[in-house]
Amino acid sequence: MRRSPMKLGGAARRDVLRAGLYGLGAGVVGWGATPVAASDADLPAAKGERILVVVELSGANDGLNTVVPYTDDAYYRARPKLGLRPDKLRKLDAQFGLQPTMAGFERLYKDGNLAIVHGVGYDHPSFSHFTSMAYWHTGAPNSGDAFGWLGRLADGMDPKGAANYLVNIEEQESLAVRARNHVPLVFDNPDKFMRGAVFEERDALARLAAARQPHNATEAFLFDVAASAQHAELHVREACAAYRTPVDYGLVRFGLERVAALIAAGFPTRIYYVTFPHNAFDTHVTQADTHARLLTYVSDHVAAFIQDMTRQGRGDDVAVMVFSEFGRRVAENANLGTDHGTAGISFVAGRPVRGGHYGAPPSLTDLDDGNMRYTTDFRRVYATMIQGWMGYRDARSVLKGDFAALEIFPA
Repeated sequence: MRRSPMKLGGAARRDVLRAGLYGLGAGVVGWGATPVAASDADLPAAKGERILVVVELSGANDGLNTVVPYTDDAYYRARPKLGLRPDKLRKLDAQFGLQPTMAGFERLYKDGNLAIVHGVGYDHPSFSHFTSMAYWHTGAPNSGDAFGWLGRLADGMDPKGAANYLVNIEEQESLAVRARNHVPLVFDNPDKFMRGAVFEERDALARLAAARQPHNATEAFLFDVAASAQHAELHVREACAAYRTPVDYGLVRFGLERVAALIAAGFPTRIYYVTFPHNAFDTHVTQADTHARLLTYVSDHVAAFIQDMTRQGRGDDVAVMVFSEFGRRVAENANLGTDHGTAGISFVAGRPVRGGHYGAPPSLTDLDDGNMRYTTDFRRVYATMIQGWMGYRDARSVLKGDFAALEIFPA
């Protein structure tokens, strides 16, 4: 059982965890990970329990050269050199085609397992990566909220803060998973998944983890967390080292193979957050080849993960949402790249998905200073995952407003 210090509420306990243990250098498990309670780490993940996996494409993916409106002449007028020609595309229908390198997403779409959401954005768009990503992470633009939308979802679904409910595969904890009652498990490389400490701190950390007779309830909580850090290290490393799959995750693996390993090992995690290497999609210069490669990696990796979930017998339990903080401008720039824009593309993938197009494709002629006008508030995509997929009905408390879910998941 997770111990609770006497006379300390949830916020106070988190302060003890984040201030006290960070001060000792034990707040990091792996690169940026935070300790979790050891006692709940062995709970099996129930088959049939829905799992949400969110993939962040940092840097602002160019949606127009991802899902190409190849019948729209305005696209080719705006992009005489970067525009992808119809005969090169992986055509989905009579209006749209995928970047030629996206074989994995083409297969998902034709199997009915990929939803494409057009025109995703928000009012008064910011062209700053940092600011816009903060809006997406919190799900509450201009709020300055201290917690993320996935953190609030975890708190709503599991107010008691069960261990390992949230996993963030990244070097440092994302604001998206920051929660009031949950302590996310954060790691990047499982082989280096251990508490970080400078030399002078190591003895103190060893004593903290080995302590068995605390003098008070607060100290007991600290000892519990320190011991759980070691427990989490072991379980993650063992799960990732032991996992074997015949599925090819592609040339560049950015974390979904680790999610698959944890699911196979029976981790009780319901929410996973995975980030593509930082700012990779910021394609201001000579975009064509770089963008094509990046989309190869994403398409192959996500499609492989969906295939692997089916192989594990968990295909009906897992859905993946893919997003980027904003799109790019309609017109190509003088450097054969594209600059920061507004409306973009989001994807939802998985066997439970009702595939197809959602949201209205923005006009490429009715522009706002060269940028598309968004047609789908990004929080509608979030509401879809919260209500339509995870089955949590109080999306309003998570998103701090009412946003209609898209009909991506059958009722």
